[in-house]
Amino acid sequence: MKKLRWGVLGAGGIADRRTLPGMMLAENAELIAVMEINGALAEKLRAKYGAKRAYTSDEALLDDPEIDAVYIASPVVLHARQAKLAADRGKHILLEKPLAMTAGEAQEVVDYCAAKGVQIAAGFMMRFGACVQAMKRAISEGRIGQLVSCSALFTCWYPDMPGAWRQQKKHSGGGALMDMGVHCIDLIGYITGSPVRQVSAMHATQTFHYEVEDSSTVLLRLENGAICTVQSNFNIPDEAAKWRLEFFGTRGRLLGDSVIGQVDGGEVDALFLNEERGYDAQQDGERARAEKLDVAFGNMYTREIVSFGESILEGRPLEVPAQDAVNVQRVVEAAYRANDEKRIVDL
Repeated sequence: MKKLRWGVLGAGGIADRRTLPGMMLAENAELIAVMEINGALAEKLRAKYGAKRAYTSDEALLDDPEIDAVYIASPVVLHARQAKLAADRGKHILLEKPLAMTAGEAQEVVDYCAAKGVQIAAGFMMRFGACVQAMKRAISEGRIGQLVSCSALFTCWYPDMPGAWRQQKKHSGGGALMDMGVHCIDLIGYITGSPVRQVSAMHATQTFHYEVEDSSTVLLRLENGAICTVQSNFNIPDEAAKWRLEFFGTRGRLLGDSVIGQVDGGEVDALFLNEERGYDAQQDGERARAEKLDVAFGNMYTREIVSFGESILEGRPLEVPAQDAVNVQRVVEAAYRANDEKRIVDL
C-alpha cells in the first residue's frame, strides 16, 4: 500500500497523547520525523514512535525532502507561520484548530495554500466519531423531521498553571470557547449541514485568574431556523463532567451522551416517530419507544489520518477542509463580539 510520509510539528501535547498513537495504526501513513524545540523531548518522541529523524527547528523538518505532509499541533500563535512555510515547500497540511489567531489570518492561510497547490485540512477529529457519523446520517435522512433545536456541552477542569499557553490570550486567542466550544460549533454545522446565521453569547472568567474565559454560553440560529446552545467550560471538574450533543426535531430526537471528546465512545438515545402528532394536553409520557443507535467504535485519530491520506494519495475530497474551520472561527469571533457589545451578531 502506498503511504503518505508525515512530519509532526509540535509533537508533544495532543500529538503525543492522541494523534501519533492514532497515526501508528493508519495503514496508509508513515512517520518520518518529529519536531520539538526541546531536543531531549524530540529525541524521546522519535524513539517512542520509530520516526527516522528528530528536529528542534520547524524549518529543518519542513526542508526534509522525504516528508509529504505535516501535522501541526504547535501553539495557535505559530500556526499561520508554520502552515505557510509548509506550503512554500509543497507539503500538504493537517492543522490543529483553531487555524490561526483570527479568522482573517486563517483565511489568509487557506488562500495561501490554495495558491501554492497544497491541500490543507483542519484537526476537527470528532467528525470521525462513530456516534457523530450516525447522528449525521439520521438527520440527513430526515428521521427526526424538521430540526428545531440542538445543544452541546463540552467541559474540563483547567486551573491556573504558570506558562500554560492556552491561558494566555496572545498565544491562544481565547479560552474555553476557543479551545472546546469550537468542536461543538463545528459538529453542529457538520451534522445538520446548516451554517450559522446569528450569534449571541455570554462569557466570563468565573473561577480562575487567567485572562481568557473559563465559562462560555453561546446561542446560535442556523440557516435552517434551528436555535442551538453551546456551553463550554474550563471550570467543571472532570469527575462531574457530562459531555452531551443533542438534536430535537418535529418527529424525534437524538440524545448523544459522551459522544464528543478525545475517545470514540458514548451512546445515542434516539426516538423516531412515523408522523408528527397532535397536541397532547396530558403530556404524560412518550408514545414511542426509544432506541440506541448501533455503531462501530474505533480510533478517531486513526480515521482522521487515514482520511487525509486518502485525499492526498487517491484524490478524494477532504472530509474536514480548512475552510470549514475558518467559518467556525468567524462564529467564535462573532460570539466574543456579541458578549462584548451585548447584542446579536448577524453572519
